[in-house]
Amino acid sequence: MITLNDAKRVITAAEKKAQEIGQPMNIAVADAGGNLVAHVRMDEAWIGSIDISIKKAYTSRAFDVATKDLAPHCQSGGQFFGIHASNDGRIMIFAGGIPLKRNGKIVGAIGVSGGSGEQDHAVAEAGAAAF
Repeated sequence: MITLNDAKRVITAAEKKAQEIGQPMNIAVADAGGNLVAHVRMDEAWIGSIDISIKKAYTSRAFDVATKDLAPHCQSGGQFFGIHASNDGRIMIFAGGIPLKRNGKIVGAIGVSGGSGEQDHAVAEAGAAAF
C-alpha cells in the first residue's frame, strides 16, 4: 500500500531533483491499482503534462516496468506496437514512469512529465529512490 505520506515523500524528492535541473514538472504517484494517490504541478510546468504524468504512473504500474523500457517495444514492428491505444488510451510509452517497490513487491508507481524523456526519467528515479 502507498499512503498519502509515502506519496508526498516521493513527490518532495522528485520536486527537489526537478529544481536542481531547472525543469518544472508534473509528478504523479499511483497505488497498486494504478489509481492516483497524489499529483503536483510545479509552478510553470506544462498543463498538457498533467495528464501525461498520471498516465505514465498508471502505465508503469499496469505493466510493472519503467516506461522507458516499454517504449522500444512499442515502435512499428515491435511486439507491443499499438499498445498505447489499449486501456482506454491510458497507456503512455514515454520515459518518466517507474514502479515503486516495497519488500521486493511493486505497490505503485511514479509518473513524471514536463521535460525531455531523460529529464523525466531522472526526476522519477529521484522520487522512486525516496520511496
